[in-house]
Amino acid sequence: MSDVTDRPSLDLDPFSRETMADPIPVDRAIREAGDMVWLPRYKLWATGRDAVIREIFDDWERFSSSFGTGLTNVVRDEPWRKPSVILEADPPGHTAHRKVLQRVLSPKVMRQLREDFFAQAEEMVAGLVAQRRFDAAHDLAFAFPFKVLPDSVGMRKDGREHLMPYATLNFNAMGPRNDLYEAARKVVEEMGTFDYVVRQMARDNLEPGGFGEEIFKAADAGEITADSAGMLVRTFISAGIDTTAYGIGLTIRALLQHTEQWEMLAADPSLANAAFEETLRWTPSSPIIGRTTASAFDFHGVRLGKEEKVLTFLAAANRDPDKWEDPDRFDITRRAAGHLAFGWGIHACVGQMVARLEAAAVLTALARQVSAIRLTGEPVQIFNNWLRGYESIPVEVTPK
Repeated sequence: MSDVTDRPSLDLDPFSRETMADPIPVDRAIREAGDMVWLPRYKLWATGRDAVIREIFDDWERFSSSFGTGLTNVVRDEPWRKPSVILEADPPGHTAHRKVLQRVLSPKVMRQLREDFFAQAEEMVAGLVAQRRFDAAHDLAFAFPFKVLPDSVGMRKDGREHLMPYATLNFNAMGPRNDLYEAARKVVEEMGTFDYVVRQMARDNLEPGGFGEEIFKAADAGEITADSAGMLVRTFISAGIDTTAYGIGLTIRALLQHTEQWEMLAADPSLANAAFEETLRWTPSSPIIGRTTASAFDFHGVRLGKEEKVLTFLAAANRDPDKWEDPDRFDITRRAAGHLAFGWGIHACVGQMVARLEAAAVLTALARQVSAIRLTGEPVQIFNNWLRGYESIPVEVTPK
């Protein structure tokens, strides 16, 4: 750890209930504190500036992912699960695994999935619109990704009740070992979720024709090991479903808060992609990602010690006025390309095209079928160490 005593410091808690309930002031404080700021409560560095975060993400040799992308140093301290071969890895090991996933999730594959995703979204939304009242978070934002992505991977229908508890633990474990982590761990232990995950990672438990089968074909070809193939399948179990679900829910919530933006989308459903991208910029569901210094070095006026954690506050950077004009304004006509919600560089989210496709399908179907949408109750936020979103958004809709 660095022995510098005059490091810029900010005494706040990004993982408190108060911050989770209203994170924007803390995001702003971290961004405005400087290029790099020390958070003494957790003994780590933080930055909320767009340019600095891009520099960190581009420098994977000094800012490593292989020590873990959360608070835990997975090399030095015992992690709650075996580290990911892609999320918590650096080249050269990371390269082969990412290459396989990029092929499995290629734009060509996404084009093949598009018709099916859009058809399923139209059907799901039609059923909900017929009810007039439903929960836009539980019945739509969650229900759609939790169906189409496991289907696409080739996960069996039985056991899917384990997906959300496991993902909840996965993201709570990225933060401090607090009551949220302990509660999430208790749920998966009582449900036997760890056993389910091990079974679902196995080739024999994957349905033919899905992403999982394609990953194991890469193992057959000698590109990766069979163990690594199972670990890549685990990536779909632990990440990628709930982040997308929360992202869709946050988009619906933002449109409810800005009725003029909903009216634009309802009038022109082709704005669905733009609405999702602006939401990812304005309020990303995954607002933080971590790196660890591989050595001691000077960076933006401070001395970083070896194996010090550095948290990049993506949500803060996505409202950086040096990058975005009028950054606190939600505007679905904005050119939001270039936000950091999916990361940047060699570790940018490899599944981002799937998330975009799912969101576009849901939001397009909603805009095509609904003329007006309003809240019928207070939305319920989630409390998760590493994610933001809503578990309930009760709405009433008027069909077109």
